[in-house]
Amino acid sequence: MQDFAERLLNWFDLNGRKNLPWQQGVSPYRVWVSEIMLQQTQVTTVIPYYERFMTNFPRIDLLAQANQDEVLHLWTGLGYYARARNLHKTAQQIMTDYNGEMPLTQWELETLPGIGRSTAGAIIAICTGQRATILDGNVKRVLSRVFKIEGWPGQSKTSRELWHKAEQLTPDTRVPEYTQAIMDLGAMVCTRSSPKCQLCPFEGNCRAYKTQTTDQYPGRKPKKEMPVRQIKMLVIESDQGILLEKRPPRGIWGGLWSFPELATEAQVKTYAETLGIRILTSASLPTLRHTFSHYHLDIEPLHLQITNATSLKGQDSNLIWFNKEDPETLGLSGVVTKILESR
Repeated sequence: MQDFAERLLNWFDLNGRKNLPWQQGVSPYRVWVSEIMLQQTQVTTVIPYYERFMTNFPRIDLLAQANQDEVLHLWTGLGYYARARNLHKTAQQIMTDYNGEMPLTQWELETLPGIGRSTAGAIIAICTGQRATILDGNVKRVLSRVFKIEGWPGQSKTSRELWHKAEQLTPDTRVPEYTQAIMDLGAMVCTRSSPKCQLCPFEGNCRAYKTQTTDQYPGRKPKKEMPVRQIKMLVIESDQGILLEKRPPRGIWGGLWSFPELATEAQVKTYAETLGIRILTSASLPTLRHTFSHYHLDIEPLHLQITNATSLKGQDSNLIWFNKEDPETLGLSGVVTKILESR
C-alpha cells in the first residue's frame, strides 16, 4: 500500500492524540520515561504515574541520585517492576557514561537496561525526527490485520515479517507524527477487541476486515496450561507496626518490600523462633490469586499478632516495621498494598 503513511498521517491530523503529558516539552528524558511506562500498560493508566514521576524526578540527574525505594514507591501499582529498576539503573549509567545526555543512536540506546529495539526507535523518531522504526503491541496489531500477517508475533518468523513491514512503511518525513499516529490508531481504533473499523483510514484495504477475521489477528500465543504456585505471606503485626522484608533485587517484585514468605504453615513456628518473637494469635486471611505471564500465584496471608517486637534476632536493614498511619516512602507490590489496606 503505497500511500499508507500519507493516509495514516491525514487521519492523525484530524483524530490523533496531541496533548498527552509527554508530548509537552518533548525531551529524550521525558519520552524515554513515557515509553518505558507504556510498555504493556495503557495510556490512561500511565498518565497519573507519569505526572507524579516527573514531579519528583523532573531531570535525569535527580532520578540517578534517588535511592531505589523512592523510584519503586512511585511505581507501586503500575506493575512489571523490572521496568522501574532498569529505568533507575539506566539513569545512573547515562550520568556516568554520557555526562547526563541520553545517547540518540539505535545501537547505543539498545545497550542500556530496559531499552529494546522498538523503544529505541520511538525515542529517536520522536526526539530527533530521524527515520526510525517502532513495533510495539499496537503497531503489531495494526500491521497484522491490515496486511493479514499470519502467526503469533512472539515467533521469530512472524516478528521478522512484522519488522520488515514496519520498516518498509516508515516514511522519511514527519517521522515523529507517524510514530505517534500508528500507536494511536492501534490504541484508539484498531483495538484488541471490538475494533472501530468504520473509523479506520484503511477500512477499504484491510485484509482482515475484508474477510471478517479481525478477531484472529494478531495470531494468539500457543496455549499452555498455566501452573499454579502457592505461598504463605506472614502479616506480622505488633505495637510497632507490620513487619516488611526487602525482597532480593532480582526475580518477582525484585527490590520491593513485602511480607515474609513461607511455603507451608508448619514453618511459621520455626520462623518466629528465628526472629525471637512470640505469637499471640494467628488467623488466615482471604486467599489472593496473582497472575504472572507464565504462572498463577495463590497467596494465603496469615495474620500473626506478636510480642517481643523490639528484640528481633538478627534484625537488619532488610526488615522494617511499617506504620500504616505514617507510611515511609517504600516500593510495595500491588498485592502487599491490597493486604495492607484490608487491615
